Amino acid sequence: MKKRLLAAAAAFLVSVSCSQAADEEPTFLDVDRPDVVAFIDEMVAEFDFDPGALRTVLGQAQIQPSIIRKISTPAERSLTWGEYRDIFLTKERIDAGTTFWLENRAMLERITAETGVAVEMIVGIIGVETYFGRITGRDRVLDALATLAFDYPPREKFFRGELAEFLVLTREEGIDATVPLGSYAGAMGRPQFMPSSFRAYAVDATGDGKRDIWDNWADVAGSVANYFNAHGWRPNEEVATQATLGTHWQGPPPAPENTLKASATVEALSRKGVLFATDLCADSKAQLLAYEGDDGPEFWVGFHNFFVITRYNRSVMYALAALQLGQAISLQVEESAG
Repeated sequence: MKKRLLAAAAAFLVSVSCSQAADEEPTFLDVDRPDVVAFIDEMVAEFDFDPGALRTVLGQAQIQPSIIRKISTPAERSLTWGEYRDIFLTKERIDAGTTFWLENRAMLERITAETGVAVEMIVGIIGVETYFGRITGRDRVLDALATLAFDYPPREKFFRGELAEFLVLTREEGIDATVPLGSYAGAMGRPQFMPSSFRAYAVDATGDGKRDIWDNWADVAGSVANYFNAHGWRPNEEVATQATLGTHWQGPPPAPENTLKASATVEALSRKGVLFATDLCADSKAQLLAYEGDDGPEFWVGFHNFFVITRYNRSVMYALAALQLGQAISLQVEESAG
């Protein structure tokens, strides 16, 4: 009981501090704060940064109360799958994706040939993430990461790590750290990579010596595909298929859960009474997934590649939305060719 009270009190204090911060004006980061000084010392020791130059860069970062408000204010309610799907599977977004595919067909097909990641998957991810470059975030990445690294205690360790990654990548890529824009959480460019993901998975797909995920569509597509490959994408293998519960199913139907790993097999699900079609082998990993659709429960079976998508964003709704958007765009591209 005492632990619960202490936890509640701590949460209240964080909430109060965040609420107070939200009412304040942006302020420049105080580089003489002990925690900032310690961070600079760590960057000098680990990455050989010049302390004076780093103080100058960090001194240009602004603590943005609006960022604290965005990250600390929960959504009013959780979306159902039907509501979530309706955000991304719109005629406008599918049309935009079709135009994007047709305008960049040669480049996209080259990336697919080189990586084995299907065009529809690359396009689906970019469409969900940033509406094909239309929504990439308006906060300076430096401001977002500095704000969350030093003024958001619940996740300061994570964001200090991302701030360090960001400063290193700007040095590696020859980028002015005060220029890049992204989301309020520091996700960058058209594929919305966090700095650590940029350093690990972004690629130069044009051979110009730069990894440009802000303005170069080839680098964007190549980086998304590289991310998938690094997490085990299997070319030409099924991702997911819709399912129903047959007469052999016992017990109540499963409820929606954010299951991020396949714990069954094709054969095991079939034996339990799950009806679905697949060309995969009986011992292939598979997972029954439940969604709350507009017209009642929906059941899907996700395979290995489905859970690779959840490595990009840890949500089974995200993975299915990206898959379905890419498929819808692919179908419209085929119809336009016909």
